[in-house]
Amino acid sequence: MSEAAKAADYVSSATTRPVYEQPLNERMRTFLRLEFLFNQMLYQAERDSSWSSRNAVSSLLDIFSILSRGDVRGEVLKELERQLFMLERLQQTDDVDTERLHGVTRNLQALRAALSAVGPKYLQPLRDNEFLNAIKHRSSIPGGTCAFDIPEYTHWLRQDFTRRSGDMGVWIEVVRPLCEAVMGLLWLVRNSRQPVQRKATGGVYQHSMGRETLNGLIRIELPDNADLFPEVSGGQHRFSVRLMHWQTGEPRPAQTALDIEFQLTVC
Repeated sequence: MSEAAKAADYVSSATTRPVYEQPLNERMRTFLRLEFLFNQMLYQAERDSSWSSRNAVSSLLDIFSILSRGDVRGEVLKELERQLFMLERLQQTDDVDTERLHGVTRNLQALRAALSAVGPKYLQPLRDNEFLNAIKHRSSIPGGTCAFDIPEYTHWLRQDFTRRSGDMGVWIEVVRPLCEAVMGLLWLVRNSRQPVQRKATGGVYQHSMGRETLNGLIRIELPDNADLFPEVSGGQHRFSVRLMHWQTGEPRPAQTALDIEFQLTVC
């Protein structure tokens, strides 16, 4: 495993408690979607089933589509630089845990080095892959990757797992440096603030933030026995949370009338 991969394993470790997250800007939306797709792809790529291989390829193509829309690599590198600058400033603080700070800094530096090394044309191997391009083209059609649509794809899916796993490994390595850097940044964002106790009165909570703040993510942790989920609306300076009941067969979720305490983190 590369140093960048080891760093990502360390910095991407996150809580396993059920937490709902809401992005506050477009960059954070992109980062969360990439993290979701990357985790899904890795999970499916490790399973022997041909259906899992299908899902892994689908996640890979979704990642490729997101990364092809703009200079995501450049945005990630800028954010890594910004976070490293902020960590460097923290070193001047007397009450900081210097050992942990140095560890986080080294991890981000390793992720930055790995992402810088691949260069701006890192996606070219996927762009030049006619096999993946054929699947991507047909995937826009509902059911468009059936056996009669792409027999070559069906033939690949019928290969033994070692062959499929080897091919997936090559394709995953193309996007790994960027996705691991995104996961490292998200770990840092999530751990940059401590949660605070809040109360949704009659199922509603409203929150205002100063215009000078640069928050990008809301994290909401509900009590285990609440049987609720949050609906969040708003933007970078103000948002509201409505706690909703969901039951099978109901026309739509209904807002609870109870006062509910929950944990809120604005990162």
